Amino acid sequence: MGAMATLIDIGNARERPRHPEKQARPESEILRKPAWIRVKAPMSKGYQETRAIVRAKNLTTVCEEAACPNIGECWEQNHATMMIMGDTCTRACAFCNVKTGLPGALDPEEPRHVGEAVAEMGLSHVVITSVDRDDLTDGGAKHFADVVLAIRQSAPQTTIEILTPDFLRKDGAAEIVIDSKPDVFNHNLETVPRLYLSIRPGARYFHSLRLLERVKERDPQMFTKSGIMVGLGETREEVMQIMDDMRVAGVDFITIGQYLQPTRKHAPIDRFVHPDEFKAYETMARAKGFLMVSSAPLTRSSHHAGEDFARLKAARNKKIGNA
Repeated sequence: MGAMATLIDIGNARERPRHPEKQARPESEILRKPAWIRVKAPMSKGYQETRAIVRAKNLTTVCEEAACPNIGECWEQNHATMMIMGDTCTRACAFCNVKTGLPGALDPEEPRHVGEAVAEMGLSHVVITSVDRDDLTDGGAKHFADVVLAIRQSAPQTTIEILTPDFLRKDGAAEIVIDSKPDVFNHNLETVPRLYLSIRPGARYFHSLRLLERVKERDPQMFTKSGIMVGLGETREEVMQIMDDMRVAGVDFITIGQYLQPTRKHAPIDRFVHPDEFKAYETMARAKGFLMVSSAPLTRSSHHAGEDFARLKAARNKKIGNA
């Protein structure tokens, strides 16, 4: 039996599950990972240094909260994806390891702390993501914009990639974030439409797709990016359809990675997709016109984001030059 992670609720002086909404779910077997999925435990000096800065600035990272398998590699290279607006999400997606519940108030000092940390780490490219904040009138849009501004002030040479929630039923929120002028606007579709009700019940596929389209309408020069997980029961045809939907919405960069089940209470893995299938998906995506494709078992939205951003710019310049 795999142990569930718990946190101590000081207010009630009792243990509260990290995912209370999943406690009634039946437990499913966690499949043994194939050789191409396994990664080494993080132990390097670079990892420890990145961890020390994250702790000193009281920052939350999606690397830790979502139990990312690439944390050792990324932190060793001084890359960390900052997760703003707290560590508690108002959604309860079946795939996600981020804690769910009612979040606390926003920290007004957080934008400054993030900006300082980016400068201190000397990052050339930074990824900022967040929990969903359905409890806030604007879904946290202004806070996102404030973080982008703070990074511009503290580290003006750093390029900024944001990985946003969907801002569902938050009129005008997306525009606030777009107008803060990040270099890359990323919003993940996560899975195929048929699986939304079971995997991403709080979201709406066509709303998320429309969000990506609105970015291009408001700022045609802004790079857009989206990602999906495979191994949840989707078909090859459904993955091809989601690629087509993204291209119609003007998405520049697609990421495709293997879903990994965080606990026995989360959505079960349907299968481990072989690396050869990921290569085939990459070939299809490039044929459909994406400027950038990252398709591999351990691909995650912010993995190698800095190097990928440089390639993304080069691919656009080449396309313009060939036009």
